[in-house]
Amino acid sequence: MAESVKMSDAQIEYLNLIAEVMSIRKRGEEPLAYIRTYGCQQNVADSERIKGMLHTAGYSFTEDPEQADFILFNTCAVREHAEDRVFGNVGALKNLKRRHPQILIALCGCMMEQEHVAKRIRESFPFVGLVFGTHCMHEFPELLYKSLVDGSRIFMRGNDDKLVHEGIPAYRDGRFKGWLPIMYGCDNFCTYCIVPYVRGRERSRDPEIIIAEAKEMIEKGYKDITLLGQNVNSYGKGLEPRPTFAQLIGEIDRIEGDYWLRFMTSHPKDCTRELIDTIADSKHISLHLHLPFQSGSDRVLKAMNRHYDREKYLDIVNYAKSRIPDVSLTSDVIVGFPGETYEDFQETLSLIREVGFTSLFTFIFSPRTGTPAASMDDPVSDEEKGRWFRELLAVQEEIATERCASMVGRVERVLVEEKAKREGRLCGRTSGNIIVEFDGDESLIGDFRDVKITKARNWILAGELMK
Repeated sequence: MAESVKMSDAQIEYLNLIAEVMSIRKRGEEPLAYIRTYGCQQNVADSERIKGMLHTAGYSFTEDPEQADFILFNTCAVREHAEDRVFGNVGALKNLKRRHPQILIALCGCMMEQEHVAKRIRESFPFVGLVFGTHCMHEFPELLYKSLVDGSRIFMRGNDDKLVHEGIPAYRDGRFKGWLPIMYGCDNFCTYCIVPYVRGRERSRDPEIIIAEAKEMIEKGYKDITLLGQNVNSYGKGLEPRPTFAQLIGEIDRIEGDYWLRFMTSHPKDCTRELIDTIADSKHISLHLHLPFQSGSDRVLKAMNRHYDREKYLDIVNYAKSRIPDVSLTSDVIVGFPGETYEDFQETLSLIREVGFTSLFTFIFSPRTGTPAASMDDPVSDEEKGRWFRELLAVQEEIATERCASMVGRVERVLVEEKAKREGRLCGRTSGNIIVEFDGDESLIGDFRDVKITKARNWILAGELMK
């Protein structure tokens, strides 16, 4: 059973000590931190809590590493490309550290929980002074203070205490869109995925704490709140009595206010009709279900250790369509899993055509050191996988174009998010998470507005504001 503990008084005191140190050590009028986040929304949420601790310690934030006293990269281990980017960008900091030796450079996140990565950082990047993994965030104040005072390199990783650490302040990046973690870790051990090894086993947060945090966000004006977990559908494991995810999101939906409630990521093996019914009967839950299927082949799904088959996946999708007629379905797909044949791949294409997804997040298989799939026979060439990948994109583009075209003439409620690239245009999203562009003044950013859809493109919609 996961136990929740509050941030210790000792760690809070370290934040006060850091403020004293940085009042002398700062380069400018105030200490500045530069935080760069790679990877998933869970990493974004982790960075917001790191920024919350830094803000409590007196730091402000900058988008320019040249101005920073403290530089932190929060890393992702899911894709090889993300790891390569981190190493390249960290290497680029060498000259900055040479010019300003008092800058502290730190790395954290999923990559740091891998021994071969920590070893490479230790040996090849001596200007990196602090390295800590995903299980050490609650100790960040102590680690930062000792790095600043002692000047010695600190590596802290792999000490999963299986606790849920509460009371860590969050400094949120957005003023109307926010992330709300409800659980940490993963128990699924899909054969291609490194997450359970770097984030540990599942631990669910207390529902009362989550509901209170959601209420606070709504009262502060957040209009789009996303509940986060590696598998939100298994929320409640380890809690007594055990709540279901449907019960949790239903309780949050009862909070009064003008907002949308989203969640990710759902695992098909745990996605229930109870959850679909909760969405269908809700006031605030968005009509968007992100349900990764990864492959349409039962043989490949078994090799992936996904614990569902094509029939089960289509059963929950078809039930969602029957209960939520306007549901927007999105998914993740891996192309070229070890041992996948072209016939297996064609089953993936047929599932895509049958479901009619709004959009897909598509990836060519990337082996991760330490996972079972990394040692599986993989006879299909990269060139062949690339051809499959392009074929998949063409099929999905055709489906997305047709789906977007069907929305022309409708009036959609849109949360205005930002200025578009074209002058005088705004960009927002529907409840179904579809992007809409339209003319409007930037004073509307952060508000809900009704937009009539006038034109469809491949992936996004164009419209005009309703008066």
